[in-house]
Amino acid sequence: MTDSINFHNATAEDILSLDKIRATLQRMEDTIVFRLIERTQFAYNRRMYEDGAFPELRDKEHWTGSWLAWNLKEVESSHAKLGRWTAPDEYPFTSLASLPAPILQPVDYPDLLHPHHVNVSQEVLRFYTEDIVPRIAARKDGVEDDRQYGSSAICDVEALSAINRRVHFGMFVSESKFRADPAAFVPRIRARDREALAGLITKPAVEAILLKRVAQKAEIYGQNLDQAHIVDERQRKIQSQEVVRLYKEFIVPLTKEVEVDYLLERYVRPTDAGSTG
Repeated sequence: MTDSINFHNATAEDILSLDKIRATLQRMEDTIVFRLIERTQFAYNRRMYEDGAFPELRDKEHWTGSWLAWNLKEVESSHAKLGRWTAPDEYPFTSLASLPAPILQPVDYPDLLHPHHVNVSQEVLRFYTEDIVPRIAARKDGVEDDRQYGSSAICDVEALSAINRRVHFGMFVSESKFRADPAAFVPRIRARDREALAGLITKPAVEAILLKRVAQKAEIYGQNLDQAHIVDERQRKIQSQEVVRLYKEFIVPLTKEVEVDYLLERYVRPTDAGSTG
């Protein structure tokens, strides 16, 4: 549970302040870059993502899905017992109905988000396994399977969790902006105007700064220094353009989709912009 917000000792107004949200999102950038760098240590290992590719899982665990899906279920089941998925900013890839209940009494979180059904975890999983991993795990030696399935899966689970949390955190952005100016949002929510809502939450200048920042982070974190502390570009851990592409082509657009979907589900209270609901 990296980049955690202290939901216990802060007010909803403090948690939903745009400054606090932006700071959290920037810390998430660090986590995502580092998680991707960890995954680049290993080959693509395609069979990890194919259903039924490991007969050992079928024989010993009665599992016919993929190696990654099984690892996600095992890790998320453990974390469910710790109460991770009751937090308002955490979303598992495994169905909640398939996960155990928390061992301890659930935490009483402040009222932050309106009840909703927004969940794009499967889209994150699909893009990660079909697009991100094949690109960042491409080896110069041409090896596509190094049999490091356990280590690769651990890296995958951590990277997926970081990306998934970042995407779904867009709902906090939407809620913050809605509370700041409900009069701008209520008519467009009532009209089901996705394009207008997207226009209200989109800030091109902010997005440009974000892409520049993640490029710089990937450039710095992904470098490899030799004994003379000279950057060896031949041994770069990750290409900065791959991280920028991930944000530009996937994380940012999908986050906007999440933000708009949440707004469309958000209940319009009578006190919001003089609305009657």
